[in-house]
Amino acid sequence: MDGADLAYLRTADGTAAVAAADRLALTDGTLLADVGTVRGIAGVHAAAVIEQVRARRRAAAKLGDVDGWLLTDEAVQQATPAAVAEHRARRLAWLSVHDVTCSIGAELRALVQVCPRVVGSDLDPLRARMAAHNVPRALVYVADALTPTTTADVVIADPARRAGGRRIVDPEQMSPALSALRAAYAGRSLAVKTAPGIDYDGLRRRGDFDGEVEIVSLDGGVREACLWSGPVAVPGLTRATVLRASGAGGYEVFSTDPHDVDPEPAGKYLIEPDGAVIRAGLVRHYAGRHGLWQLDPHIAYLSGDAVPAGQRGFEILEQLKFSEKALRAELRARDVGAVEILTRGAGVDPDVLRKRLKLQGSQPMTVVITRIGREVVAYLTRPTR
Repeated sequence: MDGADLAYLRTADGTAAVAAADRLALTDGTLLADVGTVRGIAGVHAAAVIEQVRARRRAAAKLGDVDGWLLTDEAVQQATPAAVAEHRARRLAWLSVHDVTCSIGAELRALVQVCPRVVGSDLDPLRARMAAHNVPRALVYVADALTPTTTADVVIADPARRAGGRRIVDPEQMSPALSALRAAYAGRSLAVKTAPGIDYDGLRRRGDFDGEVEIVSLDGGVREACLWSGPVAVPGLTRATVLRASGAGGYEVFSTDPHDVDPEPAGKYLIEPDGAVIRAGLVRHYAGRHGLWQLDPHIAYLSGDAVPAGQRGFEILEQLKFSEKALRAELRARDVGAVEILTRGAGVDPDVLRKRLKLQGSQPMTVVITRIGREVVAYLTRPTR
């Protein structure tokens, strides 16, 4: 897409062309014929029109209502999910905010709902124009993220985290780099979105970062690690934020929470904490909050006599020392056919094991295989939901 395409899409003719294209299937099977139809309506802008329709369809689940938005497929893939952006905006309510890598405006839309002054900027002129169109309540312009152009209370940055199709987890390989952003906005509140796999402990040990780390998940998938610094941050704090797209059932766990939890034998249930809790290293903190305990100090599985409200647990039916032969015999004795296999620290490939078990029964079961001390244990369980 180029500037001429974008200008066309903002006209009445462009809007009508997108509406007409949206009535087409635009699937792999119909695309050839559909392209011909759209070309008859939009001429040289047909590809841009089709990209708009397909991008909006993909964006709906991630970003919510994007009717009338201008998008690209790549920008949608990179955009912050609406639930994550709204969570961050709530934390920044009543502050002025400048998103210095605003792209198509996904973060801006959440911010303008609660912040008195919102500015967006992007080095890409096309994306800046899209953001200005998508979020007219924000001031948007073209600028380099490393050149301060406002005195906003808080600066948000989402550096590029992919190169050659590979995900970047080293913050100094991001564009712009974490150190460059911190230098550019020294003394100011700064939120830098990074890959969830970032070695934040290493950053702290090396003295490269002394602010707050927030690991965020959405509907069970870990989405980002946000590095907070300046007045808006709590220095040294690690936070796990668990979000649900429905808006209900989310929670936070903090490194300051009580976590005096000792390993004990399994109780009635097994519970696997959310990925954000695990990635943030707050498994014991989560356990302490809910009266749970670890089975092994190095394994994330927890146990207890009750499952925390709204969480999925596994009722333990049988526990045995793991061997393929013993597990196969026990599952066959229970007439198990469909088996879900979960593992941690056991060196077991669930797909390979499932095929080797050759089960033909009628009952479903979940098998949890994990290392407890020096022993590998298999728990035969039934999911609570």
